[in-house]
Amino acid sequence: MNQQEARAVVHAAIGKVAPDVDMADVDEDFRLRQDLELDSLDFLRLVETIDTDTGVNIPERDYPGVTTVKGLIAYVASHA
Repeated sequence: MNQQEARAVVHAAIGKVAPDVDMADVDEDFRLRQDLELDSLDFLRLVETIDTDTGVNIPERDYPGVTTVKGLIAYVASHA
């Protein structure tokens, strides 16, 4: 999966988990928990949604690498 496809997947997943977030206003350097205000349950649902939609499983040990929108996109692109 290339970066553009991964970006589309991540944006769609964020839209499912946090429908009140306007992706047009989201910068890729935004932190998922702090800037997008995803709580731990939302974050887990986001990870689950990405796994369901793409088959990319993000194990808990990799969570520190997917704390930003950009990090999540890069992870999905490199593991799909």
